[in-house]
This record gives sequence, structure tokens and C-alpha cells, in this order.
Amino acid sequence: MKVGEDMHKFSVLLDWPQGRNAVGNLTLRHSTTAISIPSEMQGPNSGTNPDEMLLGAAATCYIISLAAMLEASGVVATLTMKSEGYVTDEKVPTYKKIIHRPCISLANPHKEGLARRIAEKAERSCMISRALRGNVDIALDITVTIQKEEG
Repeated sequence: MKVGEDMHKFSVLLDWPQGRNAVGNLTLRHSTTAISIPSEMQGPNSGTNPDEMLLGAAATCYIISLAAMLEASGVVATLTMKSEGYVTDEKVPTYKKIIHRPCISLANPHKEGLARRIAEKAERSCMISRALRGNVDIALDITVTIQKEEG
């Protein structure tokens, strides 16, 4: 595939001193963070790790997609979300499942059904979800609440 004008390019810089249990640095566009293998995988557990970063990519892509789709549909909502990633502890560790648990707080109680449909569509539309599809199961556990009127 040829990189053309219709593609966005992203890049990162990695500094890795040596060996499996080293602590390296990942430089992104606006930040630098330490990276290492997590303690669950017998690593030094310093900074973040690839497992958290994949989960973070999936979660942020999903919540941004959800926010954009709600806004485009005229649904006023505030969002919070917890996501969990599950990796097998086999000879070759494998990312198996991600569960997103979005909490959608609505001003209008009549928009609940629409908000739930949009939440499901956002997962299917998210770029990272599409990239993972077929390799990692992605599930949703959606909570919708209605904001209390002040007064």
C-alpha cells in the first residue's frame, strides 16, 4: 500500500537500553513515558506497558467515536467509561478480550434508546475496534442514567 495524501501518518520514538526487563522510553507527539513489562508478566512494572496502551487506544477511540456520534445525533450527554483488557497467561501471551463500560448521562430521558443504539454503533465504527476485529473480542456493558434537574 502506497502512503499518499489521503493517509495520516503517526510516529513514535522508542529508546530501549537492552534486554527484556529494561525500562525504556516512548516519545509520542506531546509526551514521553516510561515503558516496561508489567509485574503480572514478571517485568519491572515501571511506567506503562503495551497491554495498557492497546487498551487505552481502544478505549479512547471508542469514547471519542461515541461522543461524536451522540453530538451528530443531537443527543446531549456526558460520558465516563471504564475499560478492561484480558490477556491470556500462556506460552505466548495473547490479548483475548476488551470490555468497555460506558456510562452515558443524558439530559433528556426520551433519548435513552437512541443513546444505546449509538453506543453499539460507535463500537462497530471505531477505527481501533475495526483494526482489532477478528483478533480480540470487544464487548460493551452500557449504563444510561438521566441527569437530575436542578431546582
